[in-house]
Amino acid sequence: MKDDYKCKVDTIDKQIIELLVKDGRMSYADIGKELDLSRVSVRSRVNQLMECGVIEKFSCVVNSEKMGKGVSAFFEVDCEPRALVDVAENLANNPYVASCYQMTGPSTLHMHVLVEDFIELESFVNNELYALEGITRVESHILLRRFKSRSGLKL
Repeated sequence: MKDDYKCKVDTIDKQIIELLVKDGRMSYADIGKELDLSRVSVRSRVNQLMECGVIEKFSCVVNSEKMGKGVSAFFEVDCEPRALVDVAENLANNPYVASCYQMTGPSTLHMHVLVEDFIELESFVNNELYALEGITRVESHILLRRFKSRSGLKL
């Protein structure tokens, strides 16, 4: 990793990041045109942002509903302290779990689950979630409608 001086993010870097958050497939040439920079300069800045860990990765955002995952549920899961890491790692490796976070507040873990239907959700809850040792409480919330969803940091 480069030293901290070379990892400082300036205004141009922020503009490049904003463009990439909007369209991760935008070419360096198109970014350069937008910001009045050369393609080589944009590529160099993006490479530097990646080396420093500011840009972690490029990814493809998939519409889960169009891929047959019609039910989106959020869970708050409390665990015994000794079991927290094991439960979290087990859930993080579960194919139904889209995200899993350790949180402060009344809930220990917060996770997002995507399944085809309520039968699959029931199976996940009964056969996979409740089967884990160390869980003391589970609360679920079913998504009715998404008003906003985004990836990346708003600068």
